[in-house]
Amino acid sequence: MKNKPLNAISTATVVDSAARLDALEGIAGQLLERARRAGADQAEVSCSEDTGLEVNVRMGAVETVEATRDRGIAVTVYFGKRKGSASTADLREDSLAATVEQACAIARHTEDDPAAGLADPELMATRPASGWPDYDAWHPWALDAERAIDLALACEQAGRDSDARIANSDGASASTGTSLGVYANSHGFRGRERGTRHSLACALIAGKGDAMQRDGWYATALAPEDLDSAASIGREAARRTLARLQPRQLPTGAVPVLFAAEVARSLVGHFVGAVSGGALYRRASFLLDAAGTRVFPDWFGIDEDPFLHRGFRSAAFDAEGVATRASALVADGVLQRYVLGSYSARKLGLATTANAGGAHNLVVKPNAGDLGVLLRSMGRGLYVTELMGQGVNAVTGDYSRGAAGFWVEDGEIAFPVDGITIAGNLRDMFAAVEAVGSDVDRRSHLLTGSILVGRMTVAGAD
Repeated sequence: MKNKPLNAISTATVVDSAARLDALEGIAGQLLERARRAGADQAEVSCSEDTGLEVNVRMGAVETVEATRDRGIAVTVYFGKRKGSASTADLREDSLAATVEQACAIARHTEDDPAAGLADPELMATRPASGWPDYDAWHPWALDAERAIDLALACEQAGRDSDARIANSDGASASTGTSLGVYANSHGFRGRERGTRHSLACALIAGKGDAMQRDGWYATALAPEDLDSAASIGREAARRTLARLQPRQLPTGAVPVLFAAEVARSLVGHFVGAVSGGALYRRASFLLDAAGTRVFPDWFGIDEDPFLHRGFRSAAFDAEGVATRASALVADGVLQRYVLGSYSARKLGLATTANAGGAHNLVVKPNAGDLGVLLRSMGRGLYVTELMGQGVNAVTGDYSRGAAGFWVEDGEIAFPVDGITIAGNLRDMFAAVEAVGSDVDRRSHLLTGSILVGRMTVAGAD
């Protein structure tokens, strides 16, 4: 078992995804027919099945082994502009029938909502003759508990063996999972998706007493062969932890701030949240009425690519069956459009952007080199590698979060810092972006390198 390669696949233990998707599609069809017979004008059904295995170890001992198998069936019906939804995990006929009845009962007792209803039928994605593409997202891993434990232990041990100053561990983990999904509606649309996700992670503690520091590292991928080795993840966790020893605080002031790629994507996430339909029609966004206006510098761009090979959010259709399309979200610094499903689009008097369920893969265009180039470009300032707290006001854009990282002098890392707060306003921060690096963190559907913001307030020891 210990010699099994990382990407080993056992066909005897891999889920028969095609058969299960057929079964889920059959259930969806039956539920739609039940809704039709119950008098619903429109209906939609989502069916999902997920499996997973996760193990956690700490200090060379197994802490948890968890195997999961989840199922969900959700039914939504529309009687005119009245909507009702119900869900179940039980596939027995009487339970499925009761779920449809409950959804219909709810719809009959709700008020009209002019924005309710399925997406327009002409927007539905068309299934290719070869079947729905999965964009190379299906890579099951026959990882049993014994092998997962071996990987997690090897990951942690490699980190602990890296340096005598690694005094403790917060543990290591290994996990694998599969996801199957079917969406169907009364327009005749039948969509099916499948995907896998695997991960290895390690968190270590260096130093003693009040001088202890914690950090870690992880890998996550759709295919097991794309994961870094367990030993390399453990060693990187150790390197990052040791680099944080003997931190200093900083005086309060306004300085350039470079967000490491792994935390820079949170800035992209705040932007996407601000231009998403739910925040906009509730008027709970600092970017109200911003479409067509400049939000970032004139060189800045973000593209949405739903068809990215092994992308974490690649899909031929969104959560309503609307055909996805590649397009710019930001071009030349200008917000080109919002992120909308059909409901939020109707509330705003606009058209869906095929983003029901959220944005697909977003690629931030780099305009600079790697991390070393960005550090030298900044010269003197703060390099942030960790953010803490939730101090972001989505309505005003005010931003204030605890941070840790490194002080940079003459383009080189000088010493670690913690116990600081960085603050600004997101709209001002977006306008002040000076560079996006080529050091893209690919562990997410938000693909960005490090982001340099020209000036932020750093609140330190004084």
